[in-house]
Amino acid sequence: MQRHKRRIAAVLTAAASSLLLSLSFTAPTARAATHDPIVFVHGLSSDSSSWDDWVADFEADGYTAAELDAWTYSWTQSNVTTAAQLNTEIKKVLARTGASKVDVVVHSMGALSSRYYLKNLGGTAFVDDFVSVAGTNHGTSVASLCSWLYTSCAQMVTGSSFLTALNSGDETPGAVNYAAYWSNCDAAIDPDSSALLSGATNVGVGCISHDAMNNDHGVYEKVRDFVR
Repeated sequence: MQRHKRRIAAVLTAAASSLLLSLSFTAPTARAATHDPIVFVHGLSSDSSSWDDWVADFEADGYTAAELDAWTYSWTQSNVTTAAQLNTEIKKVLARTGASKVDVVVHSMGALSSRYYLKNLGGTAFVDDFVSVAGTNHGTSVASLCSWLYTSCAQMVTGSSFLTALNSGDETPGAVNYAAYWSNCDAAIDPDSSALLSGATNVGVGCISHDAMNNDHGVYEKVRDFVR
């Protein structure tokens, strides 16, 4: 009887060992680390399609469509209104992806609403990297051409009350990583130095036109490497 019990125990032990060995080979591997979702913010007289080239580039470099959010807003409205809408958009992206933070990549006037969101709407808690591409961070004299027509343009004029408040104190608040890419022949930003941000990684990219800045592949590679 004891011999029979020992035989059963031996069989059960062998079966258990076989099962554990099988599981060790079939257990799924850990998921690769995902990227922070990127929220793209366009500029004046534009829409989400201005990011089509870079969205395709990011996808080619391993980002999923769910991690890339190019959205459209009404560029004629106050940048304060756009900042509130950006706040809502980022919350949607975080809820949809399950991420804790996003990266924000902006072009031209998109820098103003995005920076307002960071400074005044608690955005620094939800943004890891902020990238300004040809951003009108300190205004531009060119905006005077449309300042009489659109609130957004009036806010973008060098020395406006909106910009004075936005740039008072710390231009790069919070624990966010900031970068600003600028061109030395950007006709839409006068002076060129307006695109720089105090406290950011400021990178001159050479002579690239304003509208080409967020389509240029060389600039894309710099931005991609910064947000990774």
